[in-house]
Amino acid sequence: MNSTTDSGRLSVSEKFGYGLGDLASNFFWQMFAIFIAKFYTDVFMLGAATMGTMLLITRLGDAFVDPIVGAIADRTRTRWGRFRPWLLWGALPMAITAVLTFTTPSFGGPWKVVYAYVTLSLMMVAYSAINIPYSALLGVLTPSSAERTSVTSYRFSMALIPVFIIVGAYSSPMAIARYYDGNENSPQGWMLAMAIYSAIAVVLFLATFLLTRERVQPIAEAPAALRTDVRDLLRNRPWVVLSVVGIAALTHSNLRGTAGVFYFEQAVTGGKEWFGSIMTSGAIAFIVGVIATGPLARRIGKRRFYMGAMFATAIATAAVYWVPTTSLTAVWVAHVLVNLLAAPTAPLVWAMYADTADYGEWKGGRRATGLVFSAASFSQKLGWAIGGAAVGWLLAFFSYTPGVAQTASTIHGITLMMSLIPAVPALLACAALYFYELDEPTVAQMGQDLAAARGAGKS
Repeated sequence: MNSTTDSGRLSVSEKFGYGLGDLASNFFWQMFAIFIAKFYTDVFMLGAATMGTMLLITRLGDAFVDPIVGAIADRTRTRWGRFRPWLLWGALPMAITAVLTFTTPSFGGPWKVVYAYVTLSLMMVAYSAINIPYSALLGVLTPSSAERTSVTSYRFSMALIPVFIIVGAYSSPMAIARYYDGNENSPQGWMLAMAIYSAIAVVLFLATFLLTRERVQPIAEAPAALRTDVRDLLRNRPWVVLSVVGIAALTHSNLRGTAGVFYFEQAVTGGKEWFGSIMTSGAIAFIVGVIATGPLARRIGKRRFYMGAMFATAIATAAVYWVPTTSLTAVWVAHVLVNLLAAPTAPLVWAMYADTADYGEWKGGRRATGLVFSAASFSQKLGWAIGGAAVGWLLAFFSYTPGVAQTASTIHGITLMMSLIPAVPALLACAALYFYELDEPTVAQMGQDLAAARGAGKS
């Protein structure tokens, strides 16, 4: 079940098992990406600007937690490995803090804001404690770069499955809230929805723990000093480039993802009634794009493929501005197209992060997989923080008011948040990757040299 060949090929069951972990994570991530702004403005009843500032502060603080978690994970020693045990230890805390975050307290005033800050911060720390080791696990499942790309295809194909549930006509937080007391903005209904999603996620994290195994061991143990690891990481030019790419790419996706519910509910004729179906079809398009990533990446190369896909994504995103919001069909097609074009960028960037872990070991003789992936997550969360905060601030700037019909200027602003504004960071991500130097021949040479070094170390 957990076997691998000498070439590093993994069994389908292990790839599937690894993918279950991102399926679990995305019950939380997709709730953040799609509904966190709606929850805080329409259910929790925070002001949009207050919400935007809170998302920036809490996510920036959490981003600085990531390298610490990665360094600790690198130094973890158990009979199960370095990274897998964190799936056991972190599943329940993640679930509990998520439910608390989506709980609206009975008190109001400044203490309600404090409650939001504290619970969101705790949830993000819990998310880091499980998701950083999970991401790092990719780097030690197999030494094969091609297999890691294949594994990420499984991962991101399964990552979108929660979208089908949380935007479903009968399983979204709004639907569960309506079942609870007839009001789609019922605080108790949203809390119940998060409790259900969290329970499912706990089971999935445990399945990933059982179905995977760590195989790649460093040539030399990581040094005790964290500052030495950080210094080496900052000298890892490919990783630095990917970090810039990650910030820009996540800013793009989080802007569109978080603004989407407002766009379809407020700007698109018939969009609220068809929101679940639109998001579902977008998720299907994303999965199709992810499935095609492996074969195309082997033919085109990861770097070239990413640049092409992200450039096309930027153009398609900008074009949404000119799609008439009175035509549900046109908007629907545009949404599906953007998701299809953006899909390959997600598995490609994480596969490239695994290559940068190899690069650090190849150049310096030490491997710090957890730190590489936690620092990668750090850059991704910076983009996530910028995108999420921008949504809150832009909603306030465009005078969004919960529970009322929006003005024409507000609707125009929301349309900008789905089109021209997020297209800018998408173009920046594409431009930054131009400086990424790990092409396919270099990656192949690294793999050969590291395999020889590990073989020599065993002899």
